Amino acid sequence: MTIRVLLADDHPVVREGLRALLSTIRGVEVVGEAVDGAAAVRETLLLRPDVVLIDLRMPGTDGVEAIRQITQAAPATAALVLTMYDDDATVLTAMQAGARGYLLKGAEQEEIVGAIRAVATGQAIFGPGIATRVLDVFAHATPRDPGVDNFPTLTARERQILVLLAEGRRTSEIAAELFLSPKTVSNNLTGIFAKLEVSDRAAAMLVARQRGLGTEPTSPPTSPPPSPPTFPPT
Repeated sequence: MTIRVLLADDHPVVREGLRALLSTIRGVEVVGEAVDGAAAVRETLLLRPDVVLIDLRMPGTDGVEAIRQITQAAPATAALVLTMYDDDATVLTAMQAGARGYLLKGAEQEEIVGAIRAVATGQAIFGPGIATRVLDVFAHATPRDPGVDNFPTLTARERQILVLLAEGRRTSEIAAELFLSPKTVSNNLTGIFAKLEVSDRAAAMLVARQRGLGTEPTSPPTSPPPSPPTFPPT
């Protein structure tokens, strides 16, 4: 399967560099270019690419608004941000608009190609440093109704592991907590990633925290205080 990519950036040199890079990658085809957000939306609706590799700061309609419109009008197209801006507000706004991934300009070629392939298959992907920032934001988000099962596809064991992962536990710590081997935990994590449609631990933590896990460390239930003694009437 060939992944069809649309490049959206107002700098010709950037578009030319990306086109040259992707032209050498088997299974990836650049099907068009856009110089601003409005053109990105228009070309997406016309060409129906699998991925839009898009900058955020462009003249006229910016990248965030373009992502929002693309997500609504062409949900099968994944928006992958490639930008130089990494402040919290920009990152969060882009993700809320519907971006499937977020990379910074200057990312390695392998990272860009890997991200394109990941978002094309429905996964979420974040560049180094970006994932931690997004996780911090969602760590303080209001959790969803705890009475609702937000992970119906997970087994009970997978959910236990995901809860600990959302708290930031390492594989060895999860294994010790649940009396499992690290290999068993790793195997379960692979299954969790597949079910959540994410590619790595950071993205799984993001999804888990967004759905209400990991906002507070788990602790063993406390026993109720003992009832006061009763005495027979005198």
